[in-house]
Amino acid sequence: MDRTSDGDGDTPARHVPVLLDRVSALLAPALTGRPAVLVDATLGLGGHAAALLAAHPELTLVGLDRDPQALELAGRRLAAYADRLHLVHAVYDRIAESLEELGIEAVDGVLFDLGVSSLQLDADERGFSYSRDADLDMRMDPTTGPTAADVLNTYPVPELRRILRDYGEERFAGRIASAVDRARTKAPLTRSAELVELLYAAVPAASRRTGGHPAKRTFQALRIEVNGELDALGAAVPAALDALAPQGRIVVLAYHSLEDRMVKRELAERVRSRTPVDLPVELPGHGPEFRLLTRGSEPATDAEIEENPRAASVRLRAAERVAAA
Repeated sequence: MDRTSDGDGDTPARHVPVLLDRVSALLAPALTGRPAVLVDATLGLGGHAAALLAAHPELTLVGLDRDPQALELAGRRLAAYADRLHLVHAVYDRIAESLEELGIEAVDGVLFDLGVSSLQLDADERGFSYSRDADLDMRMDPTTGPTAADVLNTYPVPELRRILRDYGEERFAGRIASAVDRARTKAPLTRSAELVELLYAAVPAASRRTGGHPAKRTFQALRIEVNGELDALGAAVPAALDALAPQGRIVVLAYHSLEDRMVKRELAERVRSRTPVDLPVELPGHGPEFRLLTRGSEPATDAEIEENPRAASVRLRAAERVAAA
């Protein structure tokens, strides 16, 4: 997906796929020269998908996205590949169910480009940006589920504090949660400008001078909570790994330390031998299921960030299945 990381859109880099060349190179060995299947679990506007479909004439792509507007726009962009394309309105934790419904038993590649998309970020009415006033919505699928306003106006203070601390890594989570509680007793919070004003008052001036925009972490935390992003990711990555055929590859672009740690833990488990440590030889069928294709997480290069500032916080991880489950 054409993604960004931090919940604001003050850059000219709209609709530029992050790390496109690196993603393409990592997936190419699994997709080249044969009828392959790739799941783009976060299709967005189809930037990565368009490049991969063009590069691999025998590739069939399954594109998932929870945002119906994104699916519509991606469908237009990818119309030339319609005979090799399946568009699915679903959150990425439904990978297994989506493949089963399509009659696909195994795939050759999976791509996750996490976070909020350029489409969502740059549309004022979606409420993801703290630089423009809008309804406090933040739903990636605007047809269902609670909004950011619902979270702010109904969650108990301890729960608000936990979300801001855990999902936003916000130092002043307690102060902000208390300020929200005081404000909502007078009138519900409904607009992003109201929340930004509240945050400017709640975050100490010294921190505002050195810690970036005071709304950045709170908006990030609310977005993650509204969309259940971490719960969905926790289910989606294992399902994606299970769906890969031997020599199939997965590439994950994460923009938040919590996302990246979850991916790291799951991959670490899959590359571990299951032979008891006291045995001198590898037991048949107990070797690692996957091998890592990256050394740790890879950041964007300076050149990539200059071209696409939204790549500044990206961390890429990739792995290849080496044996059947």
